[in-house]
Amino acid sequence: MIVYTVGTFDLLHVGHLALLEYCSTLGDVVAVGVASDSVVASYKPNPPVIPLKQREDMLRALRCVNIVRPYHELEYVSACKELNVDIFVIGEDWGDKPHNVEVESYLKSEGKKIIQVRYNPITSSTKIKQNVLAQSHRGKYITQTIIEGKENTKNQ
Repeated sequence: MIVYTVGTFDLLHVGHLALLEYCSTLGDVVAVGVASDSVVASYKPNPPVIPLKQREDMLRALRCVNIVRPYHELEYVSACKELNVDIFVIGEDWGDKPHNVEVESYLKSEGKKIIQVRYNPITSSTKIKQNVLAQSHRGKYITQTIIEGKENTKNQ
């Protein structure tokens, strides 16, 4: 079974690793689509910090990832067809944009699975960027701790 997921994968972190390791439990091959800078610019205000080639190289280095392929258009059907994807893993912020609806329709018509996962609350690329900015501007971190299921942010 081929499992496919997509994302920016900027500032590779434990949340990314958890997602990719989960994908590896679902099938024999994990394929990862990496958004190009132009694709990211179409839905995020800031470009990735890490260049596309380096993001690809980092993902290829992970033992839980078998295939890494960039995508240069916000469209997923062609990759699903090319890879003959059995399971497409999506994030909790998936939404109903036309490119999402299109791939969902295609996968359902082919009898393929879509699995939606929650993001790891421990960290994100955005939180890492915020910590870097806080540290460089004040010489301090903003730490994230999870206390009884609630996030607590404090300056140190």
